[in-house]
Amino acid sequence: MGMENTKNMEGNLEIARENFKKWNNLLKTGDPKKVADLYSDGATFLPTLSPKFKFGQEETEGYFEHFLQKHPSGKVTEEKVQFTDQSHYLHSGLYDFEVDDKTARSIVQARFTFLWGKDEKGEWKILHHHSSVLPK
Repeated sequence: MGMENTKNMEGNLEIARENFKKWNNLLKTGDPKKVADLYSDGATFLPTLSPKFKFGQEETEGYFEHFLQKHPSGKVTEEKVQFTDQSHYLHSGLYDFEVDDKTARSIVQARFTFLWGKDEKGEWKILHHHSSVLPK
């Protein structure tokens, strides 16, 4: 693999990490509308703590209204980034979520897949998000 490819892969990982950081920081605002705005209008979403398959920003916002009450904070523990072209990539791996659990904070270990794409304004949006509790 040439140096150019290695450098490009590092740049791609950096984009994915910046977008994850942006998403995680929006979770910390406690504002479900701000989080949902990061998802595309036609986004599909399989949330960690819901049995429902969610569609679009409105249903995504509805999920985060409840999830954000747990004051979640995510940390990626393992990840891979696969760019399909300059404006789409898959970011998948494992993350730990610290959440309020009755009287204390607890860690939920989960796996994730984000499909990100640039919208017509050139801004990164989540096209698909799947998060599920890590099997024991």
